[in-house]
Amino acid sequence: MKIGRNDSCPCGSGKKFKKCCNDISKFQPKSPEKTEKITLTGEIEKLQDAAVAKKAMVSTMGVFIFVSTEQGDGWLLEMTDTDALKVAEGGKKIDVVIAESPETIEVNWSHHFHISKKHFFVTDYKDKSETELVDLPTHSIFAAIKRIRKKFPKEVLASIHLDED
Repeated sequence: MKIGRNDSCPCGSGKKFKKCCNDISKFQPKSPEKTEKITLTGEIEKLQDAAVAKKAMVSTMGVFIFVSTEQGDGWLLEMTDTDALKVAEGGKKIDVVIAESPETIEVNWSHHFHISKKHFFVTDYKDKSETELVDLPTHSIFAAIKRIRKKFPKEVLASIHLDED
């Protein structure tokens, strides 16, 4: 790829290349060895590692939000149907089964979540019990949800789930 200094930057900023990124290497295709395939399972493993290390974090991938706390808890959240799955507790990983192919991802969600008046709640699908999770960074999770909603059109978010019938 050849980009002139006065050409528009390929990052889409609208600025000239020389006034913006000015580094051609980040726009060149990576070799297969350097390209890491990002999977939900791989991201869950990273989340579990952060929870075991008791490192607080919030990150996103598509419609998924990954949250770990300093207490060693880890949650996978899906914002379109507000589903949740606990993947770590008290610094220990919880075995989760994710069926993932290039076309589909199947998760056996354990909870529904909602945010109300700056408080984060989960409802267990089995016994319908509701619990407030006071250690989760509710503000950061809410901000992640807003970013995802801004990033994807409503039609796309609505088409993500398929009925099992």
